[in-house]
Amino acid sequence: MILIAKWVVVLFGLFLICIGLLMLFAPQKARETLRKAGSTNFINYAEITFRMIPAAGIIIYSDYSRFPEIFKIFGWFMLATSGVLYLVPRRIHHAFSMSAADVLKPLYFRLLSPLTLLFGVAVIYCVI
Repeated sequence: MILIAKWVVVLFGLFLICIGLLMLFAPQKARETLRKAGSTNFINYAEITFRMIPAAGIIIYSDYSRFPEIFKIFGWFMLATSGVLYLVPRRIHHAFSMSAADVLKPLYFRLLSPLTLLFGVAVIYCVI
């Protein structure tokens, strides 16, 4: 179970790196993707469930990571916020993602991309 959790966390880090690259090289595509968050029942609940998988992996692997307390807090935070999103009506979640996409212009995605890349690398560093 620990080995599976470790690889789930590594894959999550790689996912974040890919998102960072998307934000850097295709910010309009990243913005379009953000607009889709919560747009249908399937997308809404698949997205939330997808968040819960790495959160569980982070919690399970936290004792073996480089920063166990930070990892545990982060994992529980991800899991709790995912639980809250299950309770928020889908239309409110979608409206929030649409307004966030309106605020985040493509330039802002490019400016934020190094943080996302760095965060992905940090997640992997903590488990390897």
